[in-house]
Amino acid sequence: MSKQGVLFPGQGAQFVGMASGLVDRCSAAADMFAKASELMGRDLLELTTNGPEEELNSTAVSQPAIFVVSLAAVEAIREAGGASHLEVDATAGLSLGEYSALVFAGAMSFDDALEVVVRRGQYMQEACDRHPSGMTSLLGCDLATVRELVEVASAAGVIGVSNINSKSQIVVSGEHAALEKIAEIAPGRGAKRVIPLKVAGAYHSPLMASASAQLKPYLEKASITVPTIEFYPNVHGEPVSDPDEIRAGLMRQIESTVLWEPTLVAMVSRGLGSFLEIGPGRVVAGLVKQVDRRMPVTSLLSAESIAELVG
Repeated sequence: MSKQGVLFPGQGAQFVGMASGLVDRCSAAADMFAKASELMGRDLLELTTNGPEEELNSTAVSQPAIFVVSLAAVEAIREAGGASHLEVDATAGLSLGEYSALVFAGAMSFDDALEVVVRRGQYMQEACDRHPSGMTSLLGCDLATVRELVEVASAAGVIGVSNINSKSQIVVSGEHAALEKIAEIAPGRGAKRVIPLKVAGAYHSPLMASASAQLKPYLEKASITVPTIEFYPNVHGEPVSDPDEIRAGLMRQIESTVLWEPTLVAMVSRGLGSFLEIGPGRVVAGLVKQVDRRMPVTSLLSAESIAELVG
């Protein structure tokens, strides 16, 4: 029997209404939302349930919202009698989703991870406000070509590779002038599509340095233990179990490239034959299919999807 992994989404997966029904069908969810609301000083459950969309989409709100909703969905599966379906072999999370994965793997407590995630969203939003910037997805170019394009575009401003989502979907982050330059030259180097992303700034780039520095004290005091299952961090693309190495990876992650495609390839090469995506949206499932169209992925958030899993 092949191994199974659990994957968690990152920023961009949020949508108004994603918390609908979670509190009703999961007794632990209300407490999770209450803790987040107290830390943030705003009603997170109301924002995730009813919006407004513009406020939910802000970095400072969307990050804790996705984190809480994802882990509330995990608890909803357990309360529905599906604990056996969560007895998996490995876990990973896309950027922000890494914190959900660490809690799922027993390496961080919900409370410790929540505090870090709330601060992470706040400080990344401040970095975005401080440095007007953005992200652009390049479809159809391989990594070597994108790196060549980045080198040319860097003459116009700060820019770098932020996400390796698949062999032909690579995201760059940087200052607007540099992104405009890469959008100008990429079609001539084989890019089939150049898509500016609707984000507040240049995540996973040196422009997030202030957020990394501000977050460091919170990561240093957070308790991290050895995961109970294999954990694949974004900055390595290989399993890591040493708590100090996990902490160091989280500190690097905000400014470093997300090695998502290499992570999925590594998981499959170590025997993972199917995945559960737990949390809002189907972004992660789509990226898995880009790596291997035959790979079974089950997305879980709604009552219907959880009931179908549990049977």
